[in-house]
Amino acid sequence: MQRYFVSQPAVNNRFCIIGEDVHHIVRVMRMKENDQIICVDPLKKAAICTIAEITDEQVVAEVVQWIEKSSELPIDITIVSGLPKGDKLEWIIQKGTELGAYKFLPFISARSVVKWDEKKAAKKIDRWQKIAKEAAEQSHRTSLPEVMSPLQIKSLLKISEGYNHKLIAFEEEAKQGEASVLSKTLAKIEKGQSLMIVFGPEGGLTEQEVALLKENGFESCGLGPRILRTETAPLYALSAVSYHFELME
Repeated sequence: MQRYFVSQPAVNNRFCIIGEDVHHIVRVMRMKENDQIICVDPLKKAAICTIAEITDEQVVAEVVQWIEKSSELPIDITIVSGLPKGDKLEWIIQKGTELGAYKFLPFISARSVVKWDEKKAAKKIDRWQKIAKEAAEQSHRTSLPEVMSPLQIKSLLKISEGYNHKLIAFEEEAKQGEASVLSKTLAKIEKGQSLMIVFGPEGGLTEQEVALLKENGFESCGLGPRILRTETAPLYALSAVSYHFELME
């Protein structure tokens, strides 16, 4: 059943769907009145709904049944990616959303080859957020991940102050066989807490960046014995979190 994130809570048990989703419902999915969809409101509550009315500007959906079960990870995990080349960040956002990431924060690393163009920033971020929305709908999320504008490391450190746990995925740790920090961190995280994990761009993080992060409460960890690409490492970490909190139980 197709899922849509709506901008306002239900009024009198009815949702009002506007914007691009109207086109998707009517032109792409070719739905009609009495067809069923799932609506997710800003409070992360999902409901099975029946389409009650379709106009050029909106689709009105009436709640049939609220869905109690949540598909969200029990912790809020933010993926911090050193700005990579090409469409790699789009891949990280799409697949990371499917795996349960709460937020994506690109940062401008010393070894980032891509130069961030502020003139194209708004269009780029809109595209990233749209990718996250579509992936969240496809994977039946009740939370829509936020994709932030790329930051310098000093701004990243300021944001990190609000997190319960902070890790750096550092390839030098993997080369040296480090294998305990991630598992120990997951073992002590309580449900409802937050975790931030920093990943470098293609060339990795510099020793200076790692040192600065450590000075601000981050722990350095390896992700197994193999060296992972910048677009693979976040998915490995998210899979480990899902296994620990969802499958082991």
